[in-house]
Amino acid sequence: QVQLLESGGGLVQAGGSLRLSCTTSRRTFSRDTMSWFRQPPGKEREFVAGMNWIGDELYADSVKGRFTISRDNAKNTVYLQMNSLKPEDTAVYYCAVRPRMDISRVVNDYDYWGQGTQVTVSS
Repeated sequence: QVQLLESGGGLVQAGGSLRLSCTTSRRTFSRDTMSWFRQPPGKEREFVAGMNWIGDELYADSVKGRFTISRDNAKNTVYLQMNSLKPEDTAVYYCAVRPRMDISRVVNDYDYWGQGTQVTVSS
């Protein structure tokens, strides 16, 4: 049973920063693509950022320049540094695992998901 545990969510004012972490139990973490998705209230889950094991990165246009994804293979952990947060960034944020090199924006292309962490940005 693969486990992904997210942390780091919370309440922050607009313009503030948060760093999300996701630690996985997968033994093949160093060969997985790891991504972050989010689901705003009443909306569908959407891609935020992804990184494969050779360091390629992909971002949604809405977060480019504000969010940074990184990973520590020694700790089986992926991070999402979120700066200049906006109220529209409010959502439940999920990390997800894709055991392939190509970074996908599609929810169904990911095999494992964390339980989610709430991020609320007040105006």
